[in-house]
Amino acid sequence: MSKRSAYDVIVAPVITEKATLASEANQVIFKVNRSATKPEIKSAIESLFKVKVKAVNTVVRKGKLKAFRGRPALLSDTKRAIVTLEDGHSIDVTTGL
Repeated sequence: MSKRSAYDVIVAPVITEKATLASEANQVIFKVNRSATKPEIKSAIESLFKVKVKAVNTVVRKGKLKAFRGRPALLSDTKRAIVTLEDGHSIDVTTGL
């Protein structure tokens, strides 16, 4: 997979309290493109970070209803990938790529 298409698949790392707890289990969470498949996500992570991926689980988070200037607005749905890495591999998401 080329770098350009890998960057199209992986949008951003998720840095939350829950994602930090998942890192203890050798898992990293990323926001990914809605049309990305599990094999595409796996090859993108392996090519960008030079690690070995054990498993990829995905979840689509439904958009919330928020108020914007007093009017209701629906945020768009986002897809997240929970990537489990092989033993001995790690990704430091706090550094830029």
